[in-house]
Amino acid sequence: MVIYGVYIVSKSGGLIFNHDHNIPKTETEKTFSFPLDIKLQYENKKVVVAFGQRDGIMVGHVLTAVNGTPVTGRQLDDGKDVFDVLENEELFPLNLKFERPKMTTNEKIFLASMFYPLFAIASQLSPEPRSSGIEVLEADTFKLHCFQTLTGVKFMIVAEPNQTGMDVLLKRIYELYADYALKNPFYSLEMPIRCELFDTNLQNLLEQIEKSGISNV
Repeated sequence: MVIYGVYIVSKSGGLIFNHDHNIPKTETEKTFSFPLDIKLQYENKKVVVAFGQRDGIMVGHVLTAVNGTPVTGRQLDDGKDVFDVLENEELFPLNLKFERPKMTTNEKIFLASMFYPLFAIASQLSPEPRSSGIEVLEADTFKLHCFQTLTGVKFMIVAEPNQTGMDVLLKRIYELYADYALKNPFYSLEMPIRCELFDTNLQNLLEQIEKSGISNV
């Protein structure tokens, strides 16, 4: 069983907790001749692919190394500017390594705020009253499972598409939330969850499920 992440969204649509559990690292390393057939640009303190795709390198992927030398920002570890190197024909061929970027906290907050109205629209589209809203969102590489509590707080799990028993896991996470977050005298509703006991017990729960399966929870 592979679980990629856990998210909790408040009743007002704000992301109050996220946990990246098992995000696969996607790396692609290729040798390029001059001139590059992909366009790179510097944004958000990273050199990213802005145009062109090839051999598993996609738009949005981040340049992480040139000839084995790590890239930090737009500089190589030896102090050279990445774009000065890429524009120098004499240095080619060059071996470039790219990887899929990790989502930033701001990006996760944005996605959570986008899911909130989709959930509400799904409830309104139902021909039957009192629809539960979106419970499963399926793609070819993952499934998003959602459980909404009576108070409107939404618990979401992103997992492999063939995983079963996610409804049970969501309710177990809800129990941990009730035990370790809501009973914490320093926690206020609708605020981000910063509770070490909740983090620790959630991590232990996910590891237990991956080792022994959902039936043992």
